[in-house]
Amino acid sequence: MLETFGETLDPEDWQGFRLQSHRMLDDILDYTEKLRNRPVWQTIPPEVRGVFQQPVPKSAGDLAAAHAIFMQDVLPYAIGNAHPGFMGWVHGAGTPVGMMAEMLAAGLNANVGGREQIPVEVERQLLRWVRELFAFPDTASGLFVTGTSMANFISVVVARTALLGVAVRETGLPSDHGLVVYASASAHVSIAQALDMAGLGTAALRKVAQDENYRMDVKALDAAIEQDRAAGLKPFMIVATAGTVDVGAIDPLNDIADIAKRRSLWLHVDGAYGALGMLSADIAALLKGIERADSIAFDFHKWGQVPYDAGFVLVKDGELHRSAFVSPAAYLQRGMRGMAAGSPWPCDFGPDLSRSFKALKTWFTLMVYGTEKLGRVISNTCALAQHLKQRIEATPMLELLAPVALNIVCFCYRGSDQINADIVVALQESGIAAPSTTTIKGRLAIRAAIVNHRTQLCDIDALIDAVLDFGGRLGKMDERNE
Repeated sequence: MLETFGETLDPEDWQGFRLQSHRMLDDILDYTEKLRNRPVWQTIPPEVRGVFQQPVPKSAGDLAAAHAIFMQDVLPYAIGNAHPGFMGWVHGAGTPVGMMAEMLAAGLNANVGGREQIPVEVERQLLRWVRELFAFPDTASGLFVTGTSMANFISVVVARTALLGVAVRETGLPSDHGLVVYASASAHVSIAQALDMAGLGTAALRKVAQDENYRMDVKALDAAIEQDRAAGLKPFMIVATAGTVDVGAIDPLNDIADIAKRRSLWLHVDGAYGALGMLSADIAALLKGIERADSIAFDFHKWGQVPYDAGFVLVKDGELHRSAFVSPAAYLQRGMRGMAAGSPWPCDFGPDLSRSFKALKTWFTLMVYGTEKLGRVISNTCALAQHLKQRIEATPMLELLAPVALNIVCFCYRGSDQINADIVVALQESGIAAPSTTTIKGRLAIRAAIVNHRTQLCDIDALIDAVLDFGGRLGKMDERNE
């Protein structure tokens, strides 16, 4: 045992490790540079899946061999959201700058739960920038999290604490709490999950009807609140959506804020991807009223193009936010000097004590690209969505199924739902383009979410051409089978 006491995990041959590291960096940069020449997505062959069903290795291996497996069996079979033809879900594409920043963060390996260290100051600078973006006060708090699902959960917990006080953290909620939350019928599933995790139960969620543009109907919202209060329930929170997952609609934020103020309810905005439209001069006006929210959740890893993951929660009342999560413990004692200084710490504002340095790749992204260029990229995705809409409207065999508010386009090939489902699978398996599906008024829609900064007009045209090609072929097969 003593013979291995001095053993470390650092390389024995630093020069050889450096050379192999450069090969790995070159390979992933080559992959990124030449993405357009690759298929968006590929079906995983059984033999490749089998590579990852081997027992845990006991003996030391070789870095070059592990890299070779990555290049051959991992890289070609990822979901493909970095590719310009990926339009399946609202996934950002990442950037080479973000990739390098992630490497630096991994090398530093900082735990940004707290303590006196500059990585915490980097996150605090990002908070100041986010406050400025959304016109929040200097007393607002914020936190990097994995994504909007966690940010929504944190916001529910803070809103619950605002209503019931910090004692609820110890006593919990009674089974007959009667608390009620309101969100659009198109609200993300993470809202119900947040209510579940916060102890309210999913039955506390009221799904409010939508208008013809798939936005929350404010009259229906007001009526639902009135009805629940008359029934002896306790409405306490409204969740407005900025960029619904199905069609990209933005709820009427100002009108909802008026109702929240009049009825003394917490207003949370789920802006998973749409909130960063504030960076775009074209879109910021559509988000009027977001500055009136009590909390906002959004992802830098979507429209912000920061590599996964980099979610963020912003809370207007920073002290309330802290009181909802701070958990004193002997091993977390604070000081005025030394490494225990710098209170409050990020871990005082959320459930995670161990936190990666997500702020660094976001900081690099903003420092290198700037808000103006990022805003133009966001505007470009919406312009491409309008081009796709025009192509659909000009093509008799295609039908637009929902208004195009931002960058999501829902349409179908004129035929059965099954044909449209088969078209989407055929597109994905072809590697040409990768949309997804959703349901619009009971009809299956081909859903193209244009989030990728690499997507161009040629990719939109390739999608349309491939839909028509596969639709025509599948239609003929359908006729032969009748």
